[in-house]
Amino acid sequence: MAFFFFLLLLLLHPATSSAAADDRPPSPGYWPSTRFHPMEFYRSFRNLWGPQHQGLNQNTLSIWLDRFTGSGFKSLRPFRSGYFGASIKLQPGYTAGVITAFYLSNNEAHPGFHDEVDIEFLGTTLGKPYTLQTNIYIRGSGDGQIIGREMKFHLWFDPTTDFHHYAILWHPKEIIFLVDDIPIRRYPRKSDTTFPLRPMWLYGSIWDASSWATEDGKYRADYSYQPFVAEFTNFKAGGCSAYSPARCWPVSASPFRSGGLTRQQQNAMKWVQSNHLVYNYCSDNERDHSLTPECWQ
Repeated sequence: MAFFFFLLLLLLHPATSSAAADDRPPSPGYWPSTRFHPMEFYRSFRNLWGPQHQGLNQNTLSIWLDRFTGSGFKSLRPFRSGYFGASIKLQPGYTAGVITAFYLSNNEAHPGFHDEVDIEFLGTTLGKPYTLQTNIYIRGSGDGQIIGREMKFHLWFDPTTDFHHYAILWHPKEIIFLVDDIPIRRYPRKSDTTFPLRPMWLYGSIWDASSWATEDGKYRADYSYQPFVAEFTNFKAGGCSAYSPARCWPVSASPFRSGGLTRQQQNAMKWVQSNHLVYNYCSDNERDHSLTPECWQ
């Protein structure tokens, strides 16, 4: 009988290992984050709101939300292209209604007619995973009549147990979203009207979005769980600032100076989208796709 159980363990162990390996993305073969040095927070950013809800410890920034306010920060310089990343750790437990965001925007320079490129973590209820939402607004599509370009993912790891690196690569030809250097989404420039072209600043924030963040507003922020804390570190931003000369060469997410992804990076992105994509605005039949022509161009 003991010999039988020994054989059973031998049979089950490889299967278990294989199943675990199947939920890890294949290597992208290239790691763009390694091309940029970490930045000191106060040399590159300033508080935007909620200064009493920010704390810095050895270049790890904590921002938090309670029933009184949240908090946000903003880069000192605007950019017209570049790589923008940070390592982020989220709060576990009940976080419904809470948004932790890392994004590019020019909403203060162009109020009511702004551009925005978002990485947003949508808070959740107990036992359910965070949703990572990527989104792009162009020339006021985030103002008034909202025309979002959302793609949402459930990550292949728990984003509350450790820091993971999240990044936006904004190139004149494309926008690429990355998680731990794995490309998860590529948004190509198909026309000037569907692509952000004006300089943007880099932001981070935590705030109450109970009206829509968690299952379309079904679950709201519960302040008996406050404070809701997000931690940011390993800030990286490089590329062409709005003040760079015209000859400034845009950075790329791949070894190719002209942009794009390698075949290995494309395979890693395909794996993520095949296994962890939970919403794609272009596949939503209830959307008016005349407003998002890039879906059919």
